[in-house]
Amino acid sequence: MTPRVAALLAGMTVEEKVGQVNQRLLGWRAVERAPRGGFRVTDEARAEIDRWGGLGALYGLFRADAWSGRSWANGIRPEERAEAAQVVQDAVASAGGHGVGALLVEEAPHGHQALGGTLLPVNLAVAAGWRPERLAEAARAVAAELAASGVHVALVSGLDVLRDPRWGRSEETFGEDPLLAAELTRALVEGMQGPARSRVGDGGVAVVLKHLAAQGEAVGGRNGQSAHLGPHDLAELHLPPVEAGLAAGALGFMAAYNDIDGVPCCASPDLLTGYLRRERGFDGIVMADGLAVDRLEGMTGSLPGAARAALLAGVDLSLWDTAYAGLAELARDDAEVAAALDVAAGRVLALKERLGLLGESGVPVAVDTERSVVRLARAREDAAAASRRLAADSLVLLSNRGALPWRADLRRVAVVGPYAPDVPALLGDYVPPLPAGSAARGADALRAALPGAELTVGEALAGPGDDAGAPGRVAPATLRDADAVVVVVGGTSHRSYDDAFADNGAIAGRAGEATGGEGVDLADVSLPAGQDDLVRAVRDATDAPLVAVVVSGRPHVLTHVLEAADAVLWAGYPGPWGGEAVADALTGRAEPTGHLPTTLPRHPGVVPVRYNDRQSAQDVYRDAPDAVLLPFGHGLRYRDVAVTGLEADPGEHGVRVTATVTNRSDGPADALVRVLAHRTGGTRVPRLRELVAFGHVDVAPGATAEIAWDLPRSRVFADPSSARCATELHVGGLTRTVRPEASRAP
Repeated sequence: MTPRVAALLAGMTVEEKVGQVNQRLLGWRAVERAPRGGFRVTDEARAEIDRWGGLGALYGLFRADAWSGRSWANGIRPEERAEAAQVVQDAVASAGGHGVGALLVEEAPHGHQALGGTLLPVNLAVAAGWRPERLAEAARAVAAELAASGVHVALVSGLDVLRDPRWGRSEETFGEDPLLAAELTRALVEGMQGPARSRVGDGGVAVVLKHLAAQGEAVGGRNGQSAHLGPHDLAELHLPPVEAGLAAGALGFMAAYNDIDGVPCCASPDLLTGYLRRERGFDGIVMADGLAVDRLEGMTGSLPGAARAALLAGVDLSLWDTAYAGLAELARDDAEVAAALDVAAGRVLALKERLGLLGESGVPVAVDTERSVVRLARAREDAAAASRRLAADSLVLLSNRGALPWRADLRRVAVVGPYAPDVPALLGDYVPPLPAGSAARGADALRAALPGAELTVGEALAGPGDDAGAPGRVAPATLRDADAVVVVVGGTSHRSYDDAFADNGAIAGRAGEATGGEGVDLADVSLPAGQDDLVRAVRDATDAPLVAVVVSGRPHVLTHVLEAADAVLWAGYPGPWGGEAVADALTGRAEPTGHLPTTLPRHPGVVPVRYNDRQSAQDVYRDAPDAVLLPFGHGLRYRDVAVTGLEADPGEHGVRVTATVTNRSDGPADALVRVLAHRTGGTRVPRLRELVAFGHVDVAPGATAEIAWDLPRSRVFADPSSARCATELHVGGLTRTVRPEASRAP
C-alpha cells in the first residue's frame, strides 16, 4: 500500500470504505438525458453515491443489450460516452471530501458491449485461429476504444476451459486445451493493459479476467454448478490460463459462481488468498461475479454471513450484491471484518491510484471529452480491421470432397438454412444491437462475391403444400437447377428484447430463439430444430456440390452433416465480418486455415469427450463405439502443406524440438504446427495427448521451412528426474520418442 493510499484510507469513515468495495448500481440506470440536452445523474444514482460519500465502481454505464433494455433509441451513443462519464465522475467526486473518482467497469468479452462498440469473433472462434499475436492486436484496439470513452476496467472472459459442450457458455472459452487458452489469455491481457507490470496508459484499460476458477468443469455442463475435480486436474487444466494472466500483469480476477469440492469460489480463502496472493503474489483486486456474494446466503444462512465469508476469503469488490452494503455494521462489531475491509478498500484505492482516479480534494476526475471522439474513431477503425483478420483466421474446413473452392463460372447458387439470412447468429452472446446495415448477412456477402450469379436464399425448403415462391422458402426445383448449394446450420446466442432474464442477466426459462449463451445449457448437443433433417432433405433434392456452413458457439454433433455434405466449413460466431470471411473462403479469395480448438463428438451421448482425457472413449460404449467425430486440432486447407521432418534434442535444461514444413502448392502458405505429447513414467495416469507447443511458419511455394521451440523439461517430461520417463512427440503425423536421460550422456 502506497503512502498516498494509506493516508486516504486512514481519513475515511467506515461507510466510505464500504462504498469503495461496493458495485451495486446498474450503470445504465445511473444517468438520464437532461431536459435541455446532455446528461444528468439519476435520483437512484445520487442516492447510492450520497449513501457512501462516493462510489467504488460503476458497472455497465454504456451497456446496451436486451437485458439492460438500452438500444439505439434510448442508449448512450459512442460520441456521448465521454460526456456521460464526466457527469458520473463529477457527481462521485463532489459527494465526499476526498475527490476520489469511480472505476467505470464495462463488459468486453469479445469487444465492448455498448452502442457502437466494435465486436470481435467470440473466444472459441479466436481459438480456432491459433494466433495470439492477432488477438493482442485486436485487444489493444478494443482497449483504446474503452479508454477513449472514459472506461477504466474491462471484464474479459479467458480463464474458462471448455470441458463439456453442453455448457451454454462454451463460446466464451478458448477451447479445451490449457496451453492454447493460456497463450491467448496472455495475449488478451498484454493487448488491453500493455506490457506486464507497466502503468496502464491512455491507450489501455485494466483487465479483470473471468472466471476464477474451473467454471468450465461444471457438472453436466450446468452453468455455475459444482466442479468435481481434484488438485492435480485443477492445476493442470484450469490454472494455466490464470498463471498466464498473472504473468501478463492482469490487475483483476473475477471469482466464479461454481464451487470446487463444495467450496464456492467467491468464499474460498485457499483459492483467493492462499493460491492467488500468498503463492502467486497477486496484488490487484478480486471481484465477485454478479450477485455471487448474495448467493452465499444459502450456505451461510444470512446475508451478513455471506458478506463476511466473501470478504474474509479475499473478495475486494462485489457486483450488484446487497450483502456487502451491510459491511459497516459488521465491521463495527467484528475486528476481523474491520481489518479485512481496510485491506479490500485499500486494494480498490490502489487500483484507482494506478488509473489516475485519486484526485485532489474536491477536484473531479477529468475526462477529456474533446479528444475522446477523435481517439474513439481511430480506435474503432483499428478494431474493425483486427476483427476482420480474426474472422478470416477462425474458419475451419472440416471436410472437402473437391467441392471447394468454387469455380469462377457459377451461375446459379442456392442458400438455405435457418441462419442463412441472419446477422445476429454470427455475433454470439454479450453483444449490443448493431447499427442498421453495419454488418453483412452471409447471403449478402455471397452476392457481393458472386456478382454474376443468381442467388436464391431461404430459411427452409418449400414443402408439398407451399407455393413455389413462398417467402423464406427455397423450392426443390431451385436446388436441382443450382450449380452449387449451401446449407447454413448451427446455433445462435442472440438475445431478443422480448426474452426473459434472470437477475444476473442470463436468459431465463425457455429461451426465445437462442440455442447457446449464458443460461442456455443443453442436454443434447445435436444440431437443434431438426437441422439434420434439413441437411438430408437438401442433399436428396440436388446433385450439385453441397457445402454446409456451421455457425456455432459449441461443439455440436455434426455426424450427419459430414456424411451428407461435399464440404463442411465451421464458423464459430465469427463476428460482424464473419459473413464476408465465409464468402471469401467459399469463393477461394481466401484460404480457410483454422483448426478446431475442441473435440467434435460423434454422438450426443458420449460427451464430455476431450483429446486430453486420461482414458480413451474409443470402443467403450457398445452403442457408440467410435466416440470422436473429429479430433482437437483438425483442420483442412486448399493448399498442400505437410510436416516432413521432426527432431527432438533433450539437453540439461530443456528440449529443443524442430519441425520441417514443406509447401507442395503453387502459392505461399502460412502453416500451423502443433506439438502434442504423450508423457509416461510419472506418478499419475498420463493424459492421452497434451499440447506442449504450437506456432505458425510462412512457407514459400515449393519450399521448406523450419520452426523450432526450446521447451522446458517439465513441459516435455512427466518427471524429468526419472529414468522411467518417456515422451512420444507427435507433429503432423510424425512421431519421435524422447527420454530425459539423453541429457545426461557424456
